Amino acid sequence: MKEQIQNRVHNQFASDNYAGICPEAWQAMQAANVGFVSSYGDDIWTERACQELREVFETDCQVFFVFNGTAANSLALASLCRSYHSVICHELAHVETDECGAPEFFSNGTKLLHVNGPGGKFDLDEVERVITRRSDIHYPRPKVLSLTQATEVGTLYTPDEIKIASVLARKHGLRVHMDGARFANAVVSLDVSPADITWRAGVDVLCLGGAKNGMAVGEAVVFFDRELANEFDYRCKQAGQLASKMRFISAPWIGMLEGGTWLKNARHANNCAELLAQHLTAIDGVSVMYPRQANSVFVEMPERTATALRGAGWHFYSFIGSGGARFMCSWQTSESDVIQLAEAVRLASSAIG
Repeated sequence: MKEQIQNRVHNQFASDNYAGICPEAWQAMQAANVGFVSSYGDDIWTERACQELREVFETDCQVFFVFNGTAANSLALASLCRSYHSVICHELAHVETDECGAPEFFSNGTKLLHVNGPGGKFDLDEVERVITRRSDIHYPRPKVLSLTQATEVGTLYTPDEIKIASVLARKHGLRVHMDGARFANAVVSLDVSPADITWRAGVDVLCLGGAKNGMAVGEAVVFFDRELANEFDYRCKQAGQLASKMRFISAPWIGMLEGGTWLKNARHANNCAELLAQHLTAIDGVSVMYPRQANSVFVEMPERTATALRGAGWHFYSFIGSGGARFMCSWQTSESDVIQLAEAVRLASSAIG
C-alpha cells in the first residue's frame, strides 16, 4: 500500500494543488502554534504577514486572508461591482469556467462577459467592443476588467500589456482585477518586481495565490486602492471566510515571503516545466500547444497515447478539447519525475506509432 501511494505521488502532473506543504510554510505554522493568541486576525502573525506583503509590493496596500481562490476572486469582484454591473474576462478565465457561478452569487447577480483572444490573453479590440457595444439601461454596465496571471493556458501578460489593458479600462471607467493564483510563477518568469505587474501597471486588486505555491490553504486579497477595501472584512465574515484561528492561515505567508521561498518555489516549478517541454517537443506525434512561460505544459498528442499514459498510472488533465493535455509542475516536482514522465510519453507514443 505504501508503495502504491508513493507511485501516485510521483506519477502525477495534474495540478500544483496536489503537492504538499513546503517546509518553510509548515515551520511557520508550527511557530504560530504556541500558547493562546487572539482570534479572527487580531494577532501578531496576521499583522506581520500583512506587513510582509506591503514590503513585497512596495506600497501601503490593504490585505485580507481567505481560505481559497474561489472566495478571493468572487469577493474581490463583488467588492468592485453592484448587481447590475458586469465583469469582462477571457473566455478561458477561471472566474468564468471554474468557479461554479460564485462571482455572480457573491455579487448578487453581476454578469460575466467573456471575450476571446489568442494564447489565453485578451484581444483588447474585442474588449473595447464589448464595453462600448451598448450603453442602454437594458445592458449590464461593464465595471471591471479581470486578468488572469498566469493565464489558464500558462501564458503571461507582460508589464506593458497590463498597462495598456489598464489604460483601456480607465478610459471607460472600469476597475482592474487580477486573478493571481500563479502570480509568483509570473514574477520569476518575467523577472520583474511584483509592483511592476500590479499597481504600477494599473491593477486595483490582486488575488494572490498561496496554495498552489506550497501552502496548505490560504489566498491573500490585496487592495492597492484602500478605498476599494471599504467593508471588505464584512464580506469575508458573511461568506464564511473569516477564520477564527486566522494565524494558521496568515503565518505561512511569513515563512513563504521572508526568505523568498515563494519565488524559489515558483522558479523551481517553472524550470521543471521548461525541462518537460524540451523533452516532449523531441517526441514524434507530440506538440506543445502554447509557449511555456509558467509552470504548465499544454500538449497535443494522440488520444491513444493519453489513454496509455493514464493506464500506466500517470495523472493529468485533458484541456482545450479532445487530444489536449495539461501537465502541471509544482515546488515538489523533481527532475527525476520529469524525466520519467517524458520517457513514459515516448514509450506510449512509440507503442502506437
